[in-house]
Amino acid sequence: MRVVVAGAGVLGYQVLTMLVANKHDVVVIDKDRETCELVYAETGAVIIHGSATDIKILEKAGVNKSDAIACLLRNDADNISTAILAKSLGVPSIIVVLRKPDYEEAYRTVGVSKIISLTDLLSHQIMMEIEQPKVRKILSIGGGKAEIYAVQIPVDARSVGMKIKEIAKQKSFPQDCVFMGIYNEEEDNFSIPRGDHMLNKWDTVFLVSHGGSVKQATDFLTKK
Repeated sequence: MRVVVAGAGVLGYQVLTMLVANKHDVVVIDKDRETCELVYAETGAVIIHGSATDIKILEKAGVNKSDAIACLLRNDADNISTAILAKSLGVPSIIVVLRKPDYEEAYRTVGVSKIISLTDLLSHQIMMEIEQPKVRKILSIGGGKAEIYAVQIPVDARSVGMKIKEIAKQKSFPQDCVFMGIYNEEEDNFSIPRGDHMLNKWDTVFLVSHGGSVKQATDFLTKK
């Protein structure tokens, strides 16, 4: 997939490094020359020095040939300008980060594909770190209706030695939480678990769950 990332700030850098790692064809636009040089040195991504609010810069980045653009600039006004230009150049998927709620309706009027609230994103991440430091959120799916989480099983957890089907039957384990994968670090093995699969110490368990259920699932899996 060919993706243009507009803005190589903290969030933009995180996104582009993940895209590069996943073998996507990535072009990055940033108006800070030092940032451009740093990004190229560390990621090898194609860098365009300039403003993503300039249609000539977007054309130089090949936006008209891209599958998606992520508008991750430092303010909403610039993101909206970039989104409008990208729309006019025929980009099929336009993703923007909403920094100030006042701009949400403007984004919708422009017709972007996906609006991600920075406030919700950061507050959810902070709460996860406070309430569930043993859990890592991997990905949102179904339009944010469910998430994929990774939970590591401690060596002294009571769930060690239990089978998946036994765990699923427990009243204290949420019914809307599903095991989708287990990674065993000692054996460097990832498996798709079935009912008879037994949990081992230090397994990293991947769960699909509603955000409200992951705490209950984690409490069960990590309890001593």
